[in-house]
Amino acid sequence: MTSTVTSALHAASREALAAVELTLLDVLEATPTGSAALGGELFAVVGLFDREIGLRRTLADSSTAPEARARLVTDLLTGKVGVDTLKVLTTAASARWSSPRELVDGLESLAVTALLVGAERAGRLDAVEDELFRLGRILADQSELEQVLSNRTGDLDGKRALVRELIGSKVDATTETLVQNLVARPRGRQLVPGLEALAAEAARRRERSVAHVVSSGVLSAEQQERLSATLQRIYSRPIALHLEVDPAIGGGLVVRVGDEVIDGSTSGQLDALRRRFS
Repeated sequence: MTSTVTSALHAASREALAAVELTLLDVLEATPTGSAALGGELFAVVGLFDREIGLRRTLADSSTAPEARARLVTDLLTGKVGVDTLKVLTTAASARWSSPRELVDGLESLAVTALLVGAERAGRLDAVEDELFRLGRILADQSELEQVLSNRTGDLDGKRALVRELIGSKVDATTETLVQNLVARPRGRQLVPGLEALAAEAARRRERSVAHVVSSGVLSAEQQERLSATLQRIYSRPIALHLEVDPAIGGGLVVRVGDEVIDGSTSGQLDALRRRFS
């Protein structure tokens, strides 16, 4: 899996995550309907390890025998999480991580993977990706709401209730779980970039890149198909479109794929002309 989390890990942690992900996928293959429960339990354990500094340090201490670390997890969590979750956690505890923080980052990445695999198997991955992106755009435009949800000293139950009120039954259950975890455990992340990263992770799950497209008006289905085909030819890989309407650009499109920006908007062309003649 290539993701923002994976790329931020040191070499030992990347190897550990890759090994534990194989266990995760084996478990999900054996229990196809267990993705939601597994992902939710892994998120809960991430919260526990975040709070218990000594515990995560012990589990990431490579000077302790792998069997001892796995036994500690078994003794601590048997009966509190499902058998499948425990299997993933003991595998993670037995692996060699570069730091306690990266152990927790890896577990969170595995929770996200479990949920996205479930959405993929249910044929809902497209919807989850789109919902995450759209919610990010909504919060980007409503700064007061974003600040309330991002307030780390705010009442957690109140923020969770606000999320339920905001999205409720309007989105897939996977989307709600991912959003609730991000709000409850930001772990140093800003909310809007965190939602964008989750949407990008969903796109990567389908081995596609994401193009953020800003247009002055709503694009028709035919225009979207034509743009997607053009970008696929340019980048030699499938491209997922994340669409945003901004009348301020005056016309045309602004397309961002990774760090590359293609500015074909009226305002962008005018700015280029001003720079040329200034």
